[in-house]
Amino acid sequence: MKRILTAFAVLALCASLGAQEKSVTLKPYGFVRNYFAFDTRESIALTEDFFYYVPKDRDIVDGVDLNEQASFRFAALTTRLGVDLVGYEYDGFKIGGRIETDFYSGVSGVTGTAQLRMRQAYATIGKGDWLVTAGQTWHPMAADMPDVFSLNTGAPFGPFSRTPLVKLDLSMAENFSITAAALWQMQYTSTGPGGASANYIKYSGVPELYLGANIKGGDLSAKIGVDMLSIKPRWNDGKKKVSDRITTFSPFLFAQYKNGLFSAKFKTIYAQAGEHFNLNGGYGIADINPDGSYDYTPTVNSSSWLSLAYGKKTQAILFGGFVKNFGTVKDLYSGTVLKDVIDYVPASELYFSKNSYSNMNMMWRITPTIIHNIGKFAIGLEYEVTSIQYGEYKTFAGTKYIGKNGLAQDNLHWITNNRVQALVKFTF
Repeated sequence: MKRILTAFAVLALCASLGAQEKSVTLKPYGFVRNYFAFDTRESIALTEDFFYYVPKDRDIVDGVDLNEQASFRFAALTTRLGVDLVGYEYDGFKIGGRIETDFYSGVSGVTGTAQLRMRQAYATIGKGDWLVTAGQTWHPMAADMPDVFSLNTGAPFGPFSRTPLVKLDLSMAENFSITAAALWQMQYTSTGPGGASANYIKYSGVPELYLGANIKGGDLSAKIGVDMLSIKPRWNDGKKKVSDRITTFSPFLFAQYKNGLFSAKFKTIYAQAGEHFNLNGGYGIADINPDGSYDYTPTVNSSSWLSLAYGKKTQAILFGGFVKNFGTVKDLYSGTVLKDVIDYVPASELYFSKNSYSNMNMMWRITPTIIHNIGKFAIGLEYEVTSIQYGEYKTFAGTKYIGKNGLAQDNLHWITNNRVQALVKFTF
């Protein structure tokens, strides 16, 4: 036995002596960024209200809409610091990584002291035609973004998520590759009976899965893929284990054209649920089974954006986005049917994105932007108009109800917010 162990040790030593190794290089990067933002209406927005989602619905008291309220703020809390680990090679394997932070944490609303938080932290290893990434980084469906300087980078008109993952990129030909990934949830999570939480995927025992194809040719490039998520909204009912589960599929397409100083980008996703992407979506109970478990039905959401950009020293950008909520795939479970709300269910039974409202039906946004670059220093001005169509919930005995199809379609009305935003940024 000792001779066998000694032989293995000698082989390992010879392998290590024969391997070629190159040292790692640290490349720091980042920027100091200040935002200045003015809104004409109360809205759902995060990160000291810089990460904009949607304007709030009307709240009429004595004939006055309380949400028709202007506001202003400015801060540097999105200043970023990162380091790339590059150049390291061992025995033909190229190994690298990235650690990236900003000052997002510690702020509630517009109050608090910004603290460092982890944005990205991942390692890569590759050889020849393949590359594996492990750690926290951009979801494959969120990685390609429009050219706006707004902190939301087009959300909720496109997927937005950085998440723990293991990803394989495999080159199949000169201009064709595939991407496969297993993903988990941390900051961007599914919703459910207990609110937004990563517990639903934790107890499912199944990671989120992605498979996509990437094509490049001349001035054009494109990506097409599908995401599968299977979660357990409940794993027990307080007395016994239950076999609840909902599985959703969300296909997407991204295309880009770039020639000289002009670029055009387009992304569209047809999402089931999709709240873990920061989209406007969710799911609800479709039926209750004899064993006490629930069947669920997801909402279907179409979200698309287009961005056009021209210039280098002075850059002009135009962004447009559109969202349509088609309601749930199946009717929601109605439970006890009351004659006053026979075609409705309690709105609380539809678990919807925490950054939106289940009575939204469609939404659009137009964002013209101008950025002037002075070397690594940039100043920018952006006008962002977001308009959302809400329906009114039906109220009976103090409870809000929504249609069995997952839509609020009574008294449809549009609500609009106008945002003017300025940027001062120094990149290093």
